This record gives sequence, C-alpha cells and structure tokens, in this order.
Amino acid sequence: MRSEITTDHQLIGKKKSYGDESTGDYTFDRVPREERKMGWLSITNITFGIATAIFYFQMGSVMALQFGAANAIISATYAILVAGILGTIIVYLSAKSGMNVNLLSRGGFGYIGASLTSLIYASNFIMYCAFEGMILVTAVHAYFPAIPTWLLIVVFGTVVIPLNWFGINQLDKLQKWSLPLFAVFLIAAIVVAFNTTSQYDGSFWTYMPEGVQIGGTALLLCIGMQHGIMGLTALIASDYARFLKPQDLKIGSVAIGFIPQIFCFGVMGGLGIWFGVTLGESNPGIYIVVLLGLGGVLFTMLTQIRINITNIYSSSLSLSSFFENMFGFTPGRRFWVVVSGVTAMMLMLGGIVDYLDTAMTFQGVALMSWASILVTDALVVKKWLNIGPGYYESRQKNLYKWNPVGVVSLLVPTAIGTIAALGYMGTFLQSTAAFFALVLASILTVVLAVATKGRYYVKKETRDIPKEDWIAESKI
Repeated sequence: MRSEITTDHQLIGKKKSYGDESTGDYTFDRVPREERKMGWLSITNITFGIATAIFYFQMGSVMALQFGAANAIISATYAILVAGILGTIIVYLSAKSGMNVNLLSRGGFGYIGASLTSLIYASNFIMYCAFEGMILVTAVHAYFPAIPTWLLIVVFGTVVIPLNWFGINQLDKLQKWSLPLFAVFLIAAIVVAFNTTSQYDGSFWTYMPEGVQIGGTALLLCIGMQHGIMGLTALIASDYARFLKPQDLKIGSVAIGFIPQIFCFGVMGGLGIWFGVTLGESNPGIYIVVLLGLGGVLFTMLTQIRINITNIYSSSLSLSSFFENMFGFTPGRRFWVVVSGVTAMMLMLGGIVDYLDTAMTFQGVALMSWASILVTDALVVKKWLNIGPGYYESRQKNLYKWNPVGVVSLLVPTAIGTIAALGYMGTFLQSTAAFFALVLASILTVVLAVATKGRYYVKKETRDIPKEDWIAESKI
C-alpha cells in the first residue's frame, strides 16, 4: 500500500492526501505497513506524556484525604487492571490495523455515527488540556502572584500549539529529552518530602479520616473518581500505537497497554496519596511549589506541557475526523491544533475547573462505553460470532452513514450511566456508573450485532486491504 492514500473526494475531482508528508499523521486512513516504524519503547515513551501528569497527584491526594489512603490504593489497583486490559486490547487492534480508535469506530458506528465518538474524544482532550493547564497556571501564580492569571493562561495555552506542529516525530523527540528532566525533579520532590515532618503521625497508608472505613461507600467513591480518567488512558494510546513496528505487536501491545496505567495510577497516583497525607494538602500546584520553590514551578511547567502536547495532538486528530465525516471540511491537522489550543484557553478563562466533577462524570461514562464497544466488537462479534468483516474499513464509499450496533450501544449506556452517576439510581450505581455503562454497552453490542446480522458494517466489500491487517486472521 502506498504511503499516500487518497480519499473519496478524488471521485469528484478534489484531490487530497491522507498522509501529510511533513508530519506523517495519516489522519483519515490506516498507516501503511511500511510506515509503521516506531518501536514499542518509543511509543511507550510518548504515552508517558500522559502518565506523568500532575493531575494524577491531585487525584491520589484528594482520594486519600477524603476517603482514606487504603481505599485510594485499592481503587488504584483496580484502575490499573481494568484500564490495562482494555488498553492492551485496543493497542493490539490499533497496531494490527494501523488505525486509531476514531477510524476503528467507523465500521461499527457508520462513518457519520463515528463522528459522535470523534466529538466526544476531542472535547475530552480539550477539557483535560484546560484542567491540566490550570494546574500549571495555579503553580506559577502562587510563586509569582504579580503576574495576572489571564496572562499566564494565554502564554501557557499558546506554547503547546507550535510544539504540536510537526506531528508524531516531534512528540517523540520532545518526550524523550524531557523525561530525564522529569525524573530529576520527581526524585528531588520525593527526597524533600521524605525529609519533611509529616502532618500525620502514622504510616501514610494507614491514614483514614474520622468516620471513614476501608471498603463500602468510601471505596466506591474512589473507584468512581478513577472511572473519570480510566476510559481516556485506555483509548489514547491508539493514536500512537498505529505506528508500531509489526514485529513488536505482541510485546508492544502489553507494554503500551499496561506500563502507562501502572505509572498513571500506581506511581503518580501513589505518590499523590503519600504527598497529600504527608503535607496535608490536596492541590499539587501548591505542595510541589512548597517542596521545591522555583524548582516546583519548573517541575509543574514541564509535566503539564508534556501532557498538554499529547492532549492537543489527540484532539486535533479527532476534530479532523469529525469535520471530514460530517462536512467534508479538511483544512489539515495543524488547523485543528490551533482550534484545540484556543478552545482550551477559552475554557480556562471561563472557569472550567469549577465544573470538573460534572465533566469527568460524563466523559468517564462515555469513554468507558466506547472502549467496551471496541473490545467487544473485536473479540466477540468479529472473532467469536464471525459477524461482519474481519477487517476494519474507514473509507466512506464503502461504509453506511449509520450502524445501529455502535451508535445505540454508545448512546443508551452513556445516557443511563450519566443518570446513574448523578445519583438518580442509588448510591452503588452512582459510584460504579462507568463500569455499569461498560457492561451494558458490551451486552448491547452483541445483541444488536446478532439482530442486524452485521449488515451495516460495510456497504461494499473490498479486496485492497492487506491480509496482515485483518483482525479475523490474527490470534488475539
């Protein structure tokens, strides 16, 4: 397959390249096998831009101080296992087919239906870019109070745009040189905290607020908080895993699927628990600066820029897919990099952080449902039941606009899960809403695939997809 593939618009005389020669992003179709040249270590390193976000410090600190360290630790173990399993399977599907989750969804949702997932995905990353950006702004403003908050938002919101200009290769280089700096700052923070008198007399893992016990409602609330981010960490690696070398498929799927989860929820979340209990503070934008002073500001700056360049990259791909599907509007990924960056700045200026809980609730339910649909479709529908094609198709001319299998399986669980998360279906389902939606989405995917007999997956069979990219031909 050629490294530059054309779209359906060529049929009406409008030429457009799928693969941008300057960035190699392949926004609208599978990455050709000859272009899958990245080793699993390089891709894992890129995903560490997500895993090293201070946001995980904040989650660990908040859970420990509100619900007890033991409950926070148990929920982190749960998050590693569930997100790691989902992530491993999705990474495998992405690396095997050369497609990210937006493109993988086109057959199961229809090319218009898949726009729903692209828009949810894009909005998720833009919001997280705003959340992460505000942690950075808070840290810098705490050390330099004379600088207006709005100016810091504009400066740090703008800087991630040029850092995304040259696509996946630029991201790889940025994450490689910045990872050692991150390690130095992290070790320094740990050493200083270790030599700081703890606000709690006992071992940090025994900390428990008054009236709280291990398990029960407190544990469920911690798990509910983890659900708000687990869907994201399971899905995001597909944007990079599609460039994985074919010979690294097996080891790479497990490594890219699990290592970032271990670092996100285990290392960063675990340190957040320790920092929070030791310093009696839940906001890392404050306690990192308290520990390291100006070094804490630089550390926060480094980590938040690392995460936000990946947020902007993934949101730009999703916006490209959405507008190409819905309106045939294809100005290029760089245009959407600017749109994503400016939108994140507007959200920061508008106080999006005040609505963090509500945003995470909806995003957690929607993304966990989507991840469940992708995994169930691959393992049960395509492999076990042999329904639908054994490959993934992304070209509009070969697809229906809508496939009820994916669309209904996303909308119904997301709606019910959101209602549950808001507390209208009892305390238990309120805390487990995302997992409840995940199970419901999986069941609906199978039921609807059987009911429709897979007729809406492809409108026209094709013979030009290499057998090596077929999921049905592989042993998952």
